[in-house]
Formats: sequence, structure tokens, C-alpha cells
Amino acid sequence: MAARTRVLVVDDSALVRNLLKEIINRQPDMVCIATANDALAARERIRDLNPDVVTLDVEMPRMDGIDFLERLMRLRPTPVLMISTLTEHGAEVTLKALELGAVDFVAKPRLGIENGLLELAQQIVEKIRIASQAQVRRLPAVTLSSVRRLRELTGTPRAETLIPPNIGALLNDRLICIGASTGGTEAVRELLSGMPCDAPAIAIAQHMPAGFTASFAARLNELSLITVKEVQHGEPLLPGHAYIAQGGKHFAVARRGGRYVASVFDGEPVNRHKPSVDVLFRSAALAAGPHAIGVMLTGMGNDGASAMREMKEYGSYNYVQDQNSCVVFGMPREAIAHGAEHEVLPLSQIAPAILGRLRGLGTAGATRDDSPR
Repeated sequence: MAARTRVLVVDDSALVRNLLKEIINRQPDMVCIATANDALAARERIRDLNPDVVTLDVEMPRMDGIDFLERLMRLRPTPVLMISTLTEHGAEVTLKALELGAVDFVAKPRLGIENGLLELAQQIVEKIRIASQAQVRRLPAVTLSSVRRLRELTGTPRAETLIPPNIGALLNDRLICIGASTGGTEAVRELLSGMPCDAPAIAIAQHMPAGFTASFAARLNELSLITVKEVQHGEPLLPGHAYIAQGGKHFAVARRGGRYVASVFDGEPVNRHKPSVDVLFRSAALAAGPHAIGVMLTGMGNDGASAMREMKEYGSYNYVQDQNSCVVFGMPREAIAHGAEHEVLPLSQIAPAILGRLRGLGTAGATRDDSPR
């Protein structure tokens, strides 16, 4: 019998600690080994018990959860699932936690905490399971937050210091489509930071609930040469722009009058997700065909795998993130199992590979016959 996942619960509320302990201990594959009411107590429990996963609140006495997370990921990297009311209304706090290395988050209800947490029980235990499989890495001495503070003090531009060469406004009929889930916020950030200001339009389906994607897009916009925004229904998808799917809605693309247009709509979850990578990729296969480039990044599950295969069948060129650079190798593994990939690359090599391919296609120019089917 496989060993159970050992979980430490950190929250300043005794009610929440007891509820989470109860939820966890109901599962045959996990056990709550201890609880802590603040970060200093949590530090002692982690040192003595070495848990597999930590659930962490944000608002706590003596040291808040974000400061504790930063210290933990720098000194003793451990899979962390944020469970806090601040994650619901404080999207910036949530994104900060993900930036610092938290695997994922659950928005704790502000009212009716007992019933609310019990309703979230399945989501909580599923995310603990995912966190237990995640590859966490030691936080570097210089984080994105410190880089932003330095830029504010020195007046340096929002783009990264090393600016990739432009592709010369070539191939503006191309469309880059990206799918990501767990670990994807930082993977998408790294990929976009390597794209030049005249890159083709980029459409992104990142698994994220409503209320977070506008802040996510704004954060990416600060760190990229291209313009990054939350997508709106009916808007054209322009070169030099990246469009983030709205949390809680699907994002598809269509081609009208020679340009790509966004379709944002409600509907049933696909592969349990909304937005769904499957929806975006399948629409790109039909709308862009061989003009599309598909990218599958880190995440749990199989969302997007079959649709990425359809993109390939319609002539797209597809990149899949490799296992070593993924936080969770679920979605990329499924894409490979479906035969959807052309190349499997470390995250750091995907943007350069895309740009190299685009420059090569641009040099070939009109000699290529890759009109949509």
C-alpha cells in the first residue's frame, strides 16, 4: 500500500484547522500529521515532521503567510497550497504567493465558513494530491517583486533586461495558442517575457477562477514587451498582444475578414475546466490551421491533449514543456501520449524555438504553401 500524503495545516482559526484536519483525514491517501496556528509554530512542525504538503493561510499573527512562504521556499522548498479568504478578493496576494512558489490556491469563504469549507472539500483534497506530486524549487535570492521594486527606483523599462531581437513584423497571420494549469502562472510569465513586441497574437487558456485573470494579465503586462490583457468578447486578436482567457468563461478564436477574433462565452466546463484548453485549441485548429503554433505548459490532467492533436492534424506546429521544467507534468504528458507534439523542450527554450521557427518561415516567405484548410 502506498504511503499516505502527510499534510501540515497552518491557520490561525481553530475552527478552520479542525475542519481541514477532518477533511484530510477522511481521505484514504492522506493524513493531517499536525496543525499550527501561526508561522512560527509551523516552522517548528516543518522542522520536526517534514510534511509532504503544507496548507497555508495568509492572515496570521506574528508573521503573515506570504512572508513565511518566501522564507520557506528559500530555505526548505515544500509543496504549499494556499487556503485563505484573501485569495478570493486579493488577487495580487494570490499571484504573489504563486510567484513565490505556492503550487496552487483555494479561496476560503468569508461567511458560513464551516459549510463553505465542507463544500470545497473535494477541491481541497484534489489540490493537495496535485501538490504532493509537484516539483518545487528553491526560491532564488532575487524574486520578481524585488526586480519590480528596483525598476521603480531606477526608472528602467517594464520589459526584461535581455530583450530578444524582433522578428520584423513577419507572419502576422500566425496565432500562438498556450494552454496551462498548475504552475502555469509563472510558466506563462517566463514564456511571454521572451516574446518581442511584434510577436504574433497570443491566446492563452490558463486554468484560473473568475476574479483573478484581470490582475494576472496586468502583472504579465508589467513584465513583457508585448501588451497583455484579459480577453473581451468580439475583440480582434492583434500582433504584439497576448490575451488571457477570463476566469470562469471559455475562450475560442474565429477568423473573420482576414483576422482573428475572440469569442468569450459561458457554458459547461470541458474536462472539468472553464476556461478549457480543449476549447481554445480546437477553435484554433479550425480558425488558423497551419498558421497556428500550439504550446502545452505545466498542469495536471488531460485538458487540451486531444485538441492539440487536432491542431497538429490541421497543420499547426506544437511545443510541449518537458518534465524537468514542469511543476506538474500531467497535461504535457497527455499531449505527448496523444502524439500531439512536434518538440518537447525545457520551458526556457520554448520562446526562442518559436521565434526561430517564425524567422525561418518569414525568410521562406511566399514560397510556402500553408494556407488554411
